[in-house]
Amino acid sequence: MLDLGIDLNVWPWIWLGIAVFFAIVELTVLAGSFVLLPFSVSAFVAALLGFYNVPIELQWLAFVGGGAVLWVVAYRYAKRFGGENELEPGVGADRIVGLEGIVTTTIDPDDSDRRGRVTAHGEIWGAISSDRSVLPVGTHVRIVAVNGTKVTVQPLDSSASPPPTSPPPQHPPPPPPT
Repeated sequence: MLDLGIDLNVWPWIWLGIAVFFAIVELTVLAGSFVLLPFSVSAFVAALLGFYNVPIELQWLAFVGGGAVLWVVAYRYAKRFGGENELEPGVGADRIVGLEGIVTTTIDPDDSDRRGRVTAHGEIWGAISSDRSVLPVGTHVRIVAVNGTKVTVQPLDSSASPPPTSPPPQHPPPPPPT
């Protein structure tokens, strides 16, 4: 018989204490990661065995072996469902790179306040043009980069976008010679 120097009538309470301790650590420190929970369950089973005067060797076998088996089962179960909730490529704002959008406020490279806006994927973003062209309202664009809270866009059909505007002439053109 296994003799650890502890009265056999105390073991059920030790197992119960271990079960409660592991459960508390699992729920508070490990935040429900299910690492210690199988061993908490197996310690509870060992406590039940102890209350029914099952030999201490079988109590230890229930604790160690049962905990290991439950841990492997929980690990396989979690591994099977672990890949279902993976994020699509790109995290945070980078997820919109490559999406198409529509200009909602004219994008003008000469606008020092950068008031140009694009709506993409239901979100409104401040925008600048990748080729420094003016993009009027309604232009379909593709987002090519995200820099902070601004996106860099390029028109989908470069022939459809108007050429950059030039400032109006300061003086009227001279009359043609006669």
